[in-house]
Amino acid sequence: MRALLELEGVWAGYGGSDVLRDLTLSVPAGSITCVVGPNGAGKSTVLRVVSGQLSPRLGKVMFEGQDIGGRNPRQILGLGIVQVAQNHTLFPDMSVRDNVEMGGFLLRDRTEVSRRLKSIQELFPIVTDRAHDKAGALSGGQQRLVEFARCLMLDPKLVVLDEPSMGLDPKTLRIVLQQVRTMWEEGRTVLLVEQNVRAGLSLATQAVVVESGHVRLQGTGSETLGNPEIARLYLGGGTVPSPVP
Repeated sequence: MRALLELEGVWAGYGGSDVLRDLTLSVPAGSITCVVGPNGAGKSTVLRVVSGQLSPRLGKVMFEGQDIGGRNPRQILGLGIVQVAQNHTLFPDMSVRDNVEMGGFLLRDRTEVSRRLKSIQELFPIVTDRAHDKAGALSGGQQRLVEFARCLMLDPKLVVLDEPSMGLDPKTLRIVLQQVRTMWEEGRTVLLVEQNVRAGLSLATQAVVVESGHVRLQGTGSETLGNPEIARLYLGGGTVPSPVP
């Protein structure tokens, strides 16, 4: 599959210290690409670079063949990349419907806003069922679903998810992950960072293991989940051995 997004030799970090160190990875069009790795490996930094919250010091961020590194978040949104943050970002005193409609703030055609809202309501029944409830009255899992719905208002080419399972109980986690799969089945490309390694890799069509700011392993989700090195690292201790020079 062709690459929708490519990071090529990216160095990036904070306060003069690099977190990503010559990181190279690709996100195929039509994939669910899951990035996993230990705490501090640079997973969320990858997403910040992609969404325009952090500019790379070196390297390229290519989206549909053009270098987008250094563009601001609004410009990135305009290209069709939408991120759902790890922390809940709904306006708690606004209704569910109003929160979702705000996802289309770049759209000037109200008819198009209504059309997209109707389509999203079919994918996410909660947008209809709880339309007039305040978003702050929803559970954490319900808020996550509304955030997913809101991000689709701009009809994104790439959906970026930062820890979508954070703080969810097992039942709610299954619902949320199923909605990620539904977005993918509807034709979206998904890039996510996930601390729940088993859940994330079970969902993914492609997996990327990041350690110390660069890619250590890359393969299909099932292959990576079945890799004994990954099992030792995440499901029973141990570390991924260093590559032979």
